[in-house]
Amino acid sequence: MLQVVGIRFRKGTKVYFFDPGQFALAIGDSVIVETVRGVELGIVASGIRELDEGQVPQPLKTIMRMASPEDLLQVEQNASSEKTAYTVCQERIAAHKLEMKLVDVEYAFDNSKVTFYFTANGRVDFRALVKNLAAIFKTRIELRQIGVRDEAKMLGGLGSCGRPICCGAFLGSFQPVSIKMAKEQNLSLNPSKISGLCGRLMCCLKYEQDHYERARKSLPKPGKEIDTPDGRAVMLDVNAVKETVKVRMLSGDGDDINEYPFAVIQRLAPNRAADASDEDALTREDIVMIEEDVPPTGADVFTPATEPEM
Repeated sequence: MLQVVGIRFRKGTKVYFFDPGQFALAIGDSVIVETVRGVELGIVASGIRELDEGQVPQPLKTIMRMASPEDLLQVEQNASSEKTAYTVCQERIAAHKLEMKLVDVEYAFDNSKVTFYFTANGRVDFRALVKNLAAIFKTRIELRQIGVRDEAKMLGGLGSCGRPICCGAFLGSFQPVSIKMAKEQNLSLNPSKISGLCGRLMCCLKYEQDHYERARKSLPKPGKEIDTPDGRAVMLDVNAVKETVKVRMLSGDGDDINEYPFAVIQRLAPNRAADASDEDALTREDIVMIEEDVPPTGADVFTPATEPEM
């Protein structure tokens, strides 16, 4: 077992594991660590805990030191420089007439590199822009093209639920989302209602999908007959969130609509006489008549339709 601590470098980004060493760290502490990009200042996102060696990428780097007041001042200065660099880069993009949208600027902690994040519809030849920016800032310049989801993650905002968007608040990475999820959750397929600020399907469609899949696998499909505490009924709808089903009772006038929890309903056992199609209910005499009325198909034996799936 290894002791690890989770460090996050930007709000809403992925958490990376480091060896806490001799430091007693708490969530929210600022620390200085060495990464593949150089020395960085990070924030403790998860406290010290033990994990198996197989769960942690090797080799595990150790926390260098706690962040000092000078380090925090350096971060504030970098943030101020990023605003200036953003304005300068915008002007240079317009001067070079490039079809690209600048999203964000990030200074390395030690000012060894400046990274410009942008979006574009296709490939952009920004070699002249890089040379221009390097001459202005006198440091290493990196231009990185990102997608619309990454843009929303960096800029943040409020979702249709009224809360900060998930990707900008706590999601470390994006998970695949498909329109099939919206269909299985009985959501409106209106793009404006199931799309996030990025214009793509909302990440939150994934949150309840596993529960919907488990519910649909364990319950009969709408239109099937089931047993309820009040008698036999036909399934109308499944509410996976409330874990209830809506049914139409077959007793009485057949217009009674009831709702039951998952736990009290029962799938009907296969019953050929009670739950068979018209062809399955035919007698042997009827089958013979049908065989005589239709032209021969080459089959020696008449096979009734198979049992409908529950």
